[in-house]
Amino acid sequence: MVLGFVVFVVAIGWLISWYYNSPVILFVAILIAVIQSFVSYYSGDKIVLSTSGAQEIAKKDNPTLWNVVENLAITAGLPVPKIYIIPDDAPNAFATGRDPEHASVAVTTGLLERLEKKELEGVIAHELSHVGNYDIRLMTVVAILVGVVALISQIFLRAQWFGFGGRNRSDNEGGSNGIMAILGIVAIILAPIVAMIVQLAISRKREFLADADGALLTRYPDGLADALVKISTYSKPVERVSGATAHLFISNPLGSDDDPTSPEGLRGARKQSTFAKLFSTHPPITERIKILRGMDV
Repeated sequence: MVLGFVVFVVAIGWLISWYYNSPVILFVAILIAVIQSFVSYYSGDKIVLSTSGAQEIAKKDNPTLWNVVENLAITAGLPVPKIYIIPDDAPNAFATGRDPEHASVAVTTGLLERLEKKELEGVIAHELSHVGNYDIRLMTVVAILVGVVALISQIFLRAQWFGFGGRNRSDNEGGSNGIMAILGIVAIILAPIVAMIVQLAISRKREFLADADGALLTRYPDGLADALVKISTYSKPVERVSGATAHLFISNPLGSDDDPTSPEGLRGARKQSTFAKLFSTHPPITERIKILRGMDV
């Protein structure tokens, strides 16, 4: 899927260079993409942690959290990641970094206040599974590709706004080149939406896998299931979060109406429209809880 995504990004760049009949545009787009990729790859985690207001802690600052992370990391055979706390009442957590040796785990103060130790272990095990499965790297790469597509599309659309035309103004406008130009413009306009859907689809799949691996790590699936119930029943969103970083959190930090304590939720996963699923950063909480409750470890 990621390989196809890369091909998709290059194809968008090629369409724009073809439209303007200038290969230089493609090379410039690739250069911008490479520079952005290096910055995001090596500094993306620092940017995410900074924008979320996360503060790194030492063992003396919160021995309970530190011991939970350390013990589970040792059990999973992973280096102990850096640990951060986000001053926010909304219970949530995320992991970031480019590999296990450069990973960080961040939890909110709301999470620490509301969860019991077994539930906290379930959440941390989930996040460490993201680290061990290299999801943190995958999602960084995917986020970079989404950003590149959005950047290329914005450059093209702004060029059109200021009157920089391409092949559609040539004398071939009524022929095959004109049709190709129209299709190319449509593709470029829709490209950011398609890229975002791919990003969200990958994110949802990795959440299910991290739930399963986290439950296997603690040998207690109900711990994570109980934590998800408490997290999902808190109505207010995380304060310092954006759509670009929402997929990193264990539960949608922008707020969700997927309440597992509602009558519908208690009967099973709530039905969602196809449109809603396409633009959801996370799989339904009720569905995740149902799977965890049914695990036999």
